[in-house]
Amino acid sequence: MIRTVIIDDEQNARKIIRSIVETIPNKFDIVAEADNISVGIKMIYQHSPDLVLLDIDMPDGTAFDLLNKIGKIEFKIIFITAHAHYAVQAFRFSAVDFILKPIVSTELFRALDKAEKTIGIEELNVKMSSLLANLNPQNKNKKLVLKSMDSILSVEISEIYYCESEGGSYTRFYLNNNQMFLVSRPLREYDELLSAHNFFRVHKSYLVNMNKIKRFVKQDGGAVILSNETEIPVSHRKREEFLQRFIAM
Repeated sequence: MIRTVIIDDEQNARKIIRSIVETIPNKFDIVAEADNISVGIKMIYQHSPDLVLLDIDMPDGTAFDLLNKIGKIEFKIIFITAHAHYAVQAFRFSAVDFILKPIVSTELFRALDKAEKTIGIEELNVKMSSLLANLNPQNKNKKLVLKSMDSILSVEISEIYYCESEGGSYTRFYLNNNQMFLVSRPLREYDELLSAHNFFRVHKSYLVNMNKIKRFVKQDGGAVILSNETEIPVSHRKREEFLQRFIAM
């Protein structure tokens, strides 16, 4: 049985969460509940849970205050929030899931299933470390969590030179020190995620960090030369938009 703690300041929310979790037979044992951060920390130390369902905003602080006080995380987490736009980018960059209130049973079932099957403690600590860094307003260089079939990596955005589509469903990242990392997510997802951080889709197969571009060459249809001397083609339909962005830098 998965020892589970529910931490949420709303009694009705805790009741709903409990009722949904208890419909799953022989998997989850709810060992404690808490309605604020300080009691939640006591319950975690007292019961050593495998899983915590954790509301983000509570009267005496936030879920992130709790995590900072605990330090190394030895349990899996499902975040819960009433705010649709609360730190969404930080969650997406850190590859951390959360569910919204009002709680929908199918969403909670999905999160419970994912927490049970796919997230190991070491992976979770990488994600949580990245999330806390991304939530820090003094941290200007956000971190992106990349996960392959057998490993996980947290990188600063400034370390990424470019991303290349691999077979449609995969993306290969090219990083500092000639490091490469293959993830099983399509390039379009990273285009959406990184476009606000000065990345540009110069070609259907390439997403480039504009801060890494050294020059543009016109011959053979056009290409960009990165600071590591890598040459990336620029598609004809992207050329004008790219040049406008490049000249404006």
